[in-house]
Amino acid sequence: MRIDNIRRQSYYRLLGYVKPYTLVLAIGIFAGILTGGFFGASFFWIKGFIQPFEKSQTALVQQGQSITNKPFDSKDIINKAGNMKVTDQMDSILSFADSVGIKTQNAQGKMTLLGLLIFVGSFVIVWFFKNIADYINNYCMRWVGTKVVTDMRSEVFSKLLDQSLVFYGKADVGQLISRCIEDTGQIQSAVSNSIADLTSCPFQVLSCAGFIILVSVQTHNFFLLIIMIFAGLLVLLPIVIVGKKVRTVYKRAFQRIAEVMSRMHEVFTGIILVKAYHTEKYEYSNFQKVNISYFRSLVKAMRSELLMSPFTEFLGVAAVAVFFMYSYLTGIQLSDIVVLVVPAMLAYQPLRSLAKVNSNIQKCMAAADRYFDLIDTDTKIVEIENPKRVREFKEAVSFNNVGFAYGEGRNILNDINFTLEKGKVVAVVGETGSGKTTIANLIARFYDISSGSVTIDGVDIRELKISDIRDLVGIVTQNTILFNDTIASNIAYGNPSTPREEIIKAAKQANAHDFIVGGNHAEGYDTVVGEKGFKLSGGEKQRIAIARAILKNPPILILDEATSALDTVTEKLVQDALNNLMQSRTVFAIAHRLSTIRHADIILVMDKGMIVESGSHEELLAKPDGRYKHLYDIQFLKNV
Repeated sequence: MRIDNIRRQSYYRLLGYVKPYTLVLAIGIFAGILTGGFFGASFFWIKGFIQPFEKSQTALVQQGQSITNKPFDSKDIINKAGNMKVTDQMDSILSFADSVGIKTQNAQGKMTLLGLLIFVGSFVIVWFFKNIADYINNYCMRWVGTKVVTDMRSEVFSKLLDQSLVFYGKADVGQLISRCIEDTGQIQSAVSNSIADLTSCPFQVLSCAGFIILVSVQTHNFFLLIIMIFAGLLVLLPIVIVGKKVRTVYKRAFQRIAEVMSRMHEVFTGIILVKAYHTEKYEYSNFQKVNISYFRSLVKAMRSELLMSPFTEFLGVAAVAVFFMYSYLTGIQLSDIVVLVVPAMLAYQPLRSLAKVNSNIQKCMAAADRYFDLIDTDTKIVEIENPKRVREFKEAVSFNNVGFAYGEGRNILNDINFTLEKGKVVAVVGETGSGKTTIANLIARFYDISSGSVTIDGVDIRELKISDIRDLVGIVTQNTILFNDTIASNIAYGNPSTPREEIIKAAKQANAHDFIVGGNHAEGYDTVVGEKGFKLSGGEKQRIAIARAILKNPPILILDEATSALDTVTEKLVQDALNNLMQSRTVFAIAHRLSTIRHADIILVMDKGMIVESGSHEELLAKPDGRYKHLYDIQFLKNV
């Protein structure tokens, strides 16, 4: 019962995305109705086309001219149009022309050539309008489908941007990309095609059925109608049964393609490691396993889906064959047979499309279930209603008995207490995993603390507007993040309207201007840096990141040691740039090289999520058995 409710929910939620485009949808549906109307109207010409041939054929036989001796040529009828009798079907078409003074019949009741042209031309015109309506229907429905999926992609991207770092710590980026692109692509394909079919095919089928009913009543021949009803019931049964199976199987298949994309993303991101360890064959083998698994899931889904088309086709052919046998045995005239069989045969294509619709809808809903699972995920940092605004940093950032854990896991931080005063530099050192970066993330409120409080100027940051906190904080990380854009755009990230002069000024302060215009990068500030800054060296990337922070000009600066992986010359350039950046700012520095923090006002020593020591460089070195002195000796004295 719960699964059925979830499925119904997905249907209703998907329909909610269509609501803003009701007008376009209504135009498309109206065009679909017109398509069915013109389609059905065209059947009234069928008997008119057949009867003259049938009567001419009879006349030839009556005159003793055997068909086997003289083959029947349709041109005879056109060339001798004046000899064609106006049939009942023709009379209803031509009567309007006669009423406005156009002569379509001669005195003997025979059709004139002009009458023939009007009769045939009106049929062509009806089909012309039918195709125009069909075009409008398809265009409107596909437009709605494409726009709906565009909105869905925008919504899921926005939703993912709002998620906290806890979410991204657990998420697989390849899986997320698959859900944003592959799943919504499946929805787009199914929605665009299925809505178009759903709003035109039923009306075409109804037109066919309505005409057959009308002719059946007029001729008292209900045999074909009975066969069609029976065949329709046979078609519906497997559609319902297979439809439920298709949704489940495709949901599994979409999970497999997400794994394929995830594997590709992982390998291409780490391609340098793959090359270095010569593991191309190993990675290919792993990819093949995931890819074959997807193939098997897809084939399983296709088996059920593709069964519908041949089944529908077989029933259609069988129904017509049975009717022909019945017509032969009962001696029904050719025109009476054709006038029933042609609509029945023309109903086959829309029926076939409708048989696919259910399968497409189930495929769509399998993707929609995964999409809504992602949309319903909510790990974002919650901002209180009417938060306090903070425009400038005046006094201090304080950690008061702070504890932190990721979800239900063990505590990463325990009872953290320190104050980062305005204009001061607080450095934190410790082994990997001791909690240094977590403290920096809490200052910017990338996570919410588990216990205690973090305050800015005495106000708990949970009471402040998140965007205001982020405006106060600038970050330069050890692993520089650059986008595949120009150098200028990367420096001005977050401030896209920044004048070029200010970008250059920030680059000069970061010791980046010379390498940007020095000739190594032909397009200077307009050089595209490549994926993750691939075209730049480590030192160049760091200086661009520093220039970006200088341009933002934040009062609070978080530094995750940016010089630890650089050569001596580049380190000096980057360190000078950092010194320019740190001027007149409040700095929280995560240190890997102790030489870079000797002049910090306070140094915090972390171990297993706790501050075990604090003080200036000299104070901490004065403790012979202290943790800081132990770390310092390892780096410089090498006596342990």
